[in-house]
Amino acid sequence: MYKKINLIFFIIIFLIAGSYKNAFALDTKSIMQKANDLYQKNNFSEAAEIYQKLVDDGYESTALYYNLGNSYYRLNKIGYAILNYERALRLSPGDDDIQHNLALANTKTIDKIDSLPKFFIFQWWESLLAMFNLTGWTYAAYIFYLLILISFGIYFLVKRPQLQRYAFFSGILSFVVLLVTATLLIVKLNREVNIKNGVIIEPTVIAKVSPDNDSNDAFVIHEGLKVRLEDNVGNWYKIRLQDGKIGWTNKQDLKVI
Repeated sequence: MYKKINLIFFIIIFLIAGSYKNAFALDTKSIMQKANDLYQKNNFSEAAEIYQKLVDDGYESTALYYNLGNSYYRLNKIGYAILNYERALRLSPGDDDIQHNLALANTKTIDKIDSLPKFFIFQWWESLLAMFNLTGWTYAAYIFYLLILISFGIYFLVKRPQLQRYAFFSGILSFVVLLVTATLLIVKLNREVNIKNGVIIEPTVIAKVSPDNDSNDAFVIHEGLKVRLEDNVGNWYKIRLQDGKIGWTNKQDLKVI
């Protein structure tokens, strides 16, 4: 009797949780549609407020960040526009529309910092890594793992020599691709966990040599610049520019991508 009551209670909780999740999804969809309608009517300020409220509530999606970036771009808030385009690109690295709008927004930034030159192999590697996000590479690794199992299953279960040959080489090829995919997945995961980037949102920021307002000035940067976050002390971030320069800025001067 006791076990039966527990089972019924679990089912009720499961149904309530599912209903709540569906209701939240429908509510979010209706809020997004309201913001989209405001954007279409050129009411970019109110649209941005609604999109931003969804972000602040913990909701995230490529469409949300992309639309929020477009709204901020229309409001000439280039730092916030680039921030949200970068967040959208993190979720969908291969999206051409996001890449185009991000490139357009970057033309409006003041700082034009040349990155340190990279060997062509590293450029190729970065392009390959940017094809999918972390979830995409996880799915790819899982698919090739299944292909290996299927190939060797056919090899051992089917007695036709020609089919066995195809299955064997398919399994070997899938194994090689799986190794590459798994390597990319590990690198992507490591970057997600250990490497953080940010975007300057204040019009002008004076980076310091050390995390202290009284320390010497290191360099001056401006709204929309993407920086690498290397450390943090109290209310300060240690940042690295694409050309290798290092300085410290207040956390309020930038947002983490």
